[in-house]
Amino acid sequence: MSTLAHQQQRLLEGLFSPGLEGAMKSIAICADDMGARGLKAYQSNGHALAERALLAAYPVLAQMLGAESFAALARALWHASPPQRGDIAQWGGTLSDFVSASPQLVDDPYLADVARVEWALHCCVSAPDAELQAATLALLGSHNLDTLQLQLAPGAALIRSPWPVASLVLAHTEGGVTLAEAATRLRAGEAENALVWRQGYRPRVRQALPNEDWFVAALLRDVPLGVAMDAAPQLDINAWLTDAVPSGLLLAVHPTDSL
Repeated sequence: MSTLAHQQQRLLEGLFSPGLEGAMKSIAICADDMGARGLKAYQSNGHALAERALLAAYPVLAQMLGAESFAALARALWHASPPQRGDIAQWGGTLSDFVSASPQLVDDPYLADVARVEWALHCCVSAPDAELQAATLALLGSHNLDTLQLQLAPGAALIRSPWPVASLVLAHTEGGVTLAEAATRLRAGEAENALVWRQGYRPRVRQALPNEDWFVAALLRDVPLGVAMDAAPQLDINAWLTDAVPSGLLLAVHPTDSL
């Protein structure tokens, strides 16, 4: 390894090392006063970048933790799980696991699932675009359901949780659920499965209907419609379709042999 490459590697170690003092020792080859000030500036800029990136992806978690605690969490994740890509918007997906393993947050176990919902919402923003293919819906009345597959909206995801995660996120964002209602459900330990998708360019989240989680989970595995319905026999499929099309959750119906 060349001297320059060695210095660059040491610099990266310094930027992501939790302790500035230890970091400076790791780059002793260039550790004069000017270098120390420069490294500190780089670390400060990195911390600020981490805070902005996570705030964009996790606004609800930021509100729930408070500005100071969330900033500390962002800095801790920056060191524990540094960015692996040049696009900082793609960094932060490990936050839910980091929160789940954090001794400081052990008394708030629902926060990790809130983070999972928020990351799904964040990811669906950059999911490939797709439009409603209304004409394909007619296939539902002319084909065997075991020969059809449903195309869900971009970024569709299901997050199962023993906590009221959909209510918590909605209470802090879209509304429809008040903070008091979400807090009551949290104290009662109500479980909710959150359904995430993109309606046009707008990320959406709602609580899954009873048995809808099994149905959607099957659709996300690209199984035929008939098989998905068998996974959730108590779900009213006609009522589901009536809501799924106008809400943008369902975009198209395809024969399985065309995929």
